[in-house]
Amino acid sequence: MKEAKLQSKQAIVADIQDKFARCQSAVLVDYRGLTVEEVTELRNKYRAAGVEFQVLKNTMIKRALDGAGIEGLDAVLEGPTAIAFGFEDAVAAAKITNDFIKAVDKMEIKAGYLEGKAVDVATVKALANLPSREVLLAKVMGSINSTVASFVRTLAAIRDQKSA
Repeated sequence: MKEAKLQSKQAIVADIQDKFARCQSAVLVDYRGLTVEEVTELRNKYRAAGVEFQVLKNTMIKRALDGAGIEGLDAVLEGPTAIAFGFEDAVAAAKITNDFIKAVDKMEIKAGYLEGKAVDVATVKALANLPSREVLLAKVMGSINSTVASFVRTLAAIRDQKSA
């Protein structure tokens, strides 16, 4: 019985380590005060964005972090903790969490994880306020397009000037 319980806990720790290894970012939150309906709504928003939301025991998180060599998050592992793992988009977990907190005002960001390092609440909020990937790509394409268009107009003006 004890052996089965130990193996179960080891599997949970290994799963958490795997998620930290695979995720682009993660947001650790204190979810106290949320109703079942609010948690369900939040999970649905996360799922649609490719983010996995999981309520975990602090001791399991600490063991996983120690095993993965991740430092700087132990101090925030007090009270109830849930983690939103962003696998597809580094900004999605932070953005959804931040927007949900603005709407509901019951949840609190404890810390974050980005590119293999622990980050503070201010960094998570700054990440959440970045434009989406699509908006950034559109801005880059607009800049490239305007530069090319300007170059073409310059060439056309030179051609017109020489032909006149």
